[in-house]
Amino acid sequence: MGYPEEALAPEERLLLHRHPHWKMLFWPAVVFILLTALAGFGLGVAERNTEGSLRSALLIGIVVVWLAGVCWRSLVPLIRWKATHFIITDRRVLVRQGVLTHTGIDIPMNRISNVQFRHGLFDRMLGTGTLVIGSASEDPLEYDDIPRVQRVHTLLYHQVFDVARQDPRDSNGGYYGSERGYP
Repeated sequence: MGYPEEALAPEERLLLHRHPHWKMLFWPAVVFILLTALAGFGLGVAERNTEGSLRSALLIGIVVVWLAGVCWRSLVPLIRWKATHFIITDRRVLVRQGVLTHTGIDIPMNRISNVQFRHGLFDRMLGTGTLVIGSASEDPLEYDDIPRVQRVHTLLYHQVFDVARQDPRDSNGGYYGSERGYP
């Protein structure tokens, strides 16, 4: 069983599981390439211009600095990206983040009062955006870098609508909008 399935209640159905958009990894990838190029250049210069134990110390030092830089600026963001989950089920929205310290939030479908998205030109070109979920009692929650944010918005909107339509406390006879159940 994968991560999303073990977070679900019995008979809860997984509708969507996403990590943040890959654009979150763009700058860490650029840093990795630059650090590797600089380290390669440094290794070449050290190899040609030094001898003996100084050469060995410089080569080891360059590799250690390269490794530290890659871990700090490229590997950590990759692990953080992989450890961030945006999940929609038939009952709730779950967001889980963190590697060493885990944080999470669950929003039941019946507590969601509105769903919005926004994305600028660059986000539209990449197919990402920000999803804004408003609940009845709290400030809206914003989730950045959601891949295919319009599709996620539509899925979540229809899921919230279906839950609201099935809610026996609905004073409108079970329908929000037209007779077909669509707004």
